[in-house]
Parts: sequence; C-alpha cells; structure tokens
Amino acid sequence: MSLDTPPRGFVPQPFAYHQEVELCIEALSNEGDGVGRMDGWVIFVPFALPGERVRARIFRNESNCSRADLVDVVQASADRVTPQCPMFGSCGGCQYQNLRYEQQLQWKRRQVADLMRLRAGVEAPVLPPVASAKLYGYRSKITPHFHKPKGQKIGNIGFLRAGSRSEVCDISRCPIAMSPINEALLQLRQQVQASAAQYKRGATLLMRVSEGVVLTNPRAVCTEHVDGLTFNFLAGDFFQNNPCILPAFTGYVARQASAKNARFLVDAYCGSGLFAITLAKHFERVVGVEVSESSADWARANAVSNGITHAEFLTASAEAIFAQINFPARETVVVIDPPRKGCDKQFLDQLFAYGPSRVVYVSCNPATQVRDIVSFCEAGYAVTEVQPFDLFPQTRHLECVTTLDRYL
Repeated sequence: MSLDTPPRGFVPQPFAYHQEVELCIEALSNEGDGVGRMDGWVIFVPFALPGERVRARIFRNESNCSRADLVDVVQASADRVTPQCPMFGSCGGCQYQNLRYEQQLQWKRRQVADLMRLRAGVEAPVLPPVASAKLYGYRSKITPHFHKPKGQKIGNIGFLRAGSRSEVCDISRCPIAMSPINEALLQLRQQVQASAAQYKRGATLLMRVSEGVVLTNPRAVCTEHVDGLTFNFLAGDFFQNNPCILPAFTGYVARQASAKNARFLVDAYCGSGLFAITLAKHFERVVGVEVSESSADWARANAVSNGITHAEFLTASAEAIFAQINFPARETVVVIDPPRKGCDKQFLDQLFAYGPSRVVYVSCNPATQVRDIVSFCEAGYAVTEVQPFDLFPQTRHLECVTTLDRYL
C-alpha cells in the first residue's frame, strides 16, 4: 500500500489524505499540540509553536477538527529553542523541548485557566505555575518498554513514538531522567537483549533512583527524602518523581489545608503517606485512607519512623472511604490526590455526603480535575485558589492544586 493511500475509514473532508496546508499557529492545546485554523476550521499540529507559520500534512479529519504532522517551519517563533534530545519529535515523552521554559509555564497556566472557564464555568484566577528547579535530569523514575521478541531478538527498547499507540522508539538516553538512570540504562538494555529468550511477550522495565542507586525490582524498597522527612515505599508503587520540587509542592498543600485553622485532616488517597505525614504537624489528628493494604502499611511505617504519633492509616473499600471517619466535617480538611482518571462518582458522592469544610484537590490531569470541579460546584463548593506546579518540564504534563471551600 502506498504511503499516500488513505487508511480504512479516512474521512476525506475537508482535506484530502496527506494534503499539505500552510497555516499560522495561534495556541497550544492542553495535549501540547499547536492549534491553527483555516477558514475557521481547527487543525492540530504537534511540535508547532504559537506565532509560527508552518507547513503541515493532514492525516486525519474528525467531526470538528483535523490533525496533521509538522512538515516544515516556514516562520519560526522567537521562543523556539534547540531541543536537548535527538529523539525529540519522534519520542512521545516530551512535547515542549523546543519551547523556551518561561513560555512553557505561561502556556500551562493558560491551559488550566481555559479548562476552568470553558469546561467548569469557573473564573477563579490561576496563579503562575511554580517552576521546577531542574529543567532536565529531574525524573527519578522511568519505565521503558519493548514488544514481544522476534526470533529471540528484542527490538526497540524505549517509549511510544509520538502519535502512535504501539510503535516504540529506541531510547538509549533520556535527558529528563536523572543521571544515575542514564548511567545504568545502557547496561540494562544489554542485559535485556542478552536474555531475550526468557521473554515470551513484551515487558515494561522499571528504573527508579533511591539515594543515588538505580532500582529495577518493583518489590525493592525505595527511599525518598522530603523536607526533612523520610519515606520508604516499594519501587514499583506510585510516588511523585520530581524530588527537587516536592518540598515546595507539599509545603503549598500544607498552607492551603491549614489556612482555615481546621483541627483535623483526612488524606483520602494517602498511598505511602506523603501528604498525611508532611501535613501532620498542622493538625490535631490525621487519618489517611487507602484501598491498598500494602500502601497503608508503608504509610504506618513511615509515620512511626518520622515520629508522627497522631496519624493513623485505614484501609477502606472504595464503597466506604469515609465510613470510619468520625471527625466533625466543619473542622476537617480533606486532601485528595487521585490517579489521572480523576475521582469516580461513588467517591465524590461519599465525599459530598461527609461535607468537609475545605478540600485541597491535587491532580496530575487538569482535564479530569476540572470535570470533577463541576460536581464540586453543584454540591455547594467554590474554587478559592488554583496553583499549578511544573513537576514535568519539557512535557505537557503538570500538577494542579485547587482549593475548594464549602459554602452551603
């Protein structure tokens, strides 16, 4: 099949398959793509920057937009910089290495504000994002992967190619990963290639830095230090992976949670206890709630090792997150830090029925956070402050902390 033969199901309007168009880029989407228009029709072009005139090749027409590959930058933005990674544009891990960092922050702020306004009808001001102290070499964890070996030979080991759901780019060095990871990556790749026969299917590898050492066993114990506190957890478990910004991140959550002098704190997605333990000194009593017994066990152990005696950690089923909480709601703040999919309706219904005076919502996905904020507003909460944190420089990702107060 010719490369210019449309794939099955291609919609030929308003553009032909692989038709090249020249357009001006006006903005960046929250997915990190350049946004341009032709006769009012939106075209998304990855790796194109606002203020640029580009030539792009259409590969898909959707019901209200088209998507295209960047062919050439006809007129470059003054904010365009040289990427540090030779795989930028091929590897799907980073979207913004070609954009000056100050502009990355400005666009991330605007993207959060647009989501708040357009999807939730919230006009609360979005504060400037808190910048990462390190723009490269900040990630303490990466998870390269590969497909099923062919003929006892493993193909590419790395990350998904930009725009692909299956093709893997071969990555021998990742500039946003910590130097110990890059020092160990070549050896790990060689070990995997040498043992190709043991893999009957594709696999995902783990590389996580713990006190300068790279761990590859998900069951190994990892140690992280945050603002004078020590956290132990399994290397394969979730823990924020930009250590240099964590003190500012947890410090802000602590200030927001304690600002109204509430006596009690509930950390409803406590994991190994990051927020419950870093915030404990501001409250009379703290309860962390987890659906995973093993994570709750690590939180308990971390509380003991850090001398926290007024925090307890409960394991609760998803259907009864707040069943064991006996704090008076008017004197309680709840911190939530759900996965990328956000909160499900069952959890939100329980939270609203409990009715804490303040909720500090930490999210790694502003789109699902904003979706949930609609439910908060309907339940009698109002957004009082929105603070993004750039835990992931050079990428479209960010953490966003939104504070909501109950007024009904």
